[in-house]
Amino acid sequence: MAVDAARPPQGAPPAPVAGNWLTRVWRSLVTFYHGVIAEMKKVTWPDVTQVRQATISIIIFVLILGLLITILDFALQGILIRGIPSLFAGR
Repeated sequence: MAVDAARPPQGAPPAPVAGNWLTRVWRSLVTFYHGVIAEMKKVTWPDVTQVRQATISIIIFVLILGLLITILDFALQGILIRGIPSLFAGR
């Protein structure tokens, strides 16, 4: 039966990292940076045609949504500003 000498006993506090706080922070930042680079290499980036198609789709969607909001604004303006006061004009 092999004994793993590198692993601390269960429930023991983690071993302190050598160096002052600045060294520990620097090491953790470098480790984080290396992890980010490793993950970014796994990403499948879109090609130019996919980016262009997605951009055009988003622009068209935003324009249609803006047009819909404008139409609703004019409709509600007509109802609330012109329609409701005319209900109470006879009093």
